[in-house]
Amino acid sequence: MPITPANGGSAETAETAAPSGSAEPIMLELVDEDGTTIGTAEKLSAHLAPGKLHRAFSVFLFDDAGRLLLQRRALGKYHSPGVWSNTCCGHPYPGEPPFVAAARRTAEELGMAPALLREAGTVRYNHPDPASGLVEQEYNHLFAGLVRAAPRPNPEEIGEIAFVTPDELERLRDKGPFSAWFMTVLDAARPAVRELTGTAAGW
Repeated sequence: MPITPANGGSAETAETAAPSGSAEPIMLELVDEDGTTIGTAEKLSAHLAPGKLHRAFSVFLFDDAGRLLLQRRALGKYHSPGVWSNTCCGHPYPGEPPFVAAARRTAEELGMAPALLREAGTVRYNHPDPASGLVEQEYNHLFAGLVRAAPRPNPEEIGEIAFVTPDELERLRDKGPFSAWFMTVLDAARPAVRELTGTAAGW
């Protein structure tokens, strides 16, 4: 399980700048329990306890051997810095389809496009982050896919990456912290992941 540090030049990220590059705040879509849009909220305010239910996405990418691409979130992230998590996650802009947002953020964070990306369901959860006190009240759109290009992680977003088998994932979870939402989104995506990777991969 080689762990690869992120390196290279910086790039503007959609999690820290508005789409136009202006100083305008990042806005998220607020949703009801059925995932219907009911309004918008500024990103940080949506995560302040007790949290506002908002739309999010999570991406799980696998190589041809069925190994999951993980990222260790950069230490400069405002939320859950320095912890391991799934390939990519984030929030669509208001009115942006979740699939488009997932592809966009994968490119921004990892410098590549998936060879295949498909929907893998949705999951709703409430996960407080014990370190920051922020709360993830999310209606999360899940995506699973394949990666064949070499990742080029943006060091402003990602500290390290690793491709892991299920056994290697368990060993890594024993060694250090993962994001509060990681197992919730992975478990919800497992049926689609198994269809994608095959039973031999062990997911």
